[in-house]
Amino acid sequence: MTNLIEKIDAVLPQTQCRQCGYENCRAYAWAIAIDDAPINRCAPGGQKGITRLAEVTNRKEIPLDPEYGHEMPQEVSHIKPDLCIGCRKCVAVCPTNAIVGAPKRLHAVMTEWCTGCALCVIPCPVDCIEMVPAPFEWTPERAADAKAHYLAKQKREKERSLDREKRLNEQTSAAKKKALLASILAQVKQSHE
Repeated sequence: MTNLIEKIDAVLPQTQCRQCGYENCRAYAWAIAIDDAPINRCAPGGQKGITRLAEVTNRKEIPLDPEYGHEMPQEVSHIKPDLCIGCRKCVAVCPTNAIVGAPKRLHAVMTEWCTGCALCVIPCPVDCIEMVPAPFEWTPERAADAKAHYLAKQKREKERSLDREKRLNEQTSAAKKKALLASILAQVKQSHE
């Protein structure tokens, strides 16, 4: 089963756009492998992607389901510099860390890392993000790079979360020790009175 999931994941475009209804390409691959999802929900992969999925899964090739998007030329995000307020809402949702910028400063898209998922467009409070034609073709090499960027971001976020949890537990532990010490000191003070 794992081998089939790997094969399916390898032919998906790795845009992590969620148009298929799953959190990422790997989750969609898993759903296809267990026969919980059809092979025609990946709009970025288009009909060529469906053909490859049909070959890998030994299923019949079917047309792209329009409920999950339409096949379009590759696009990338572009931030209009005169409108960006540096809120960082786009950074939080970008699956590959393609958006850079300091808080309350102009942000920009590293075009080479952008998968064209468009997840950054909706949370932008000032409508400063637009999708523009990509200056490149989406290739299996770009898909592999996008997957590597996505996995690296997931790893960093998990490490940050664990670090925050550890610091919170340490603070909680320190607070408990402080409260216990205060209680002991109060008891000692009462016994001396």
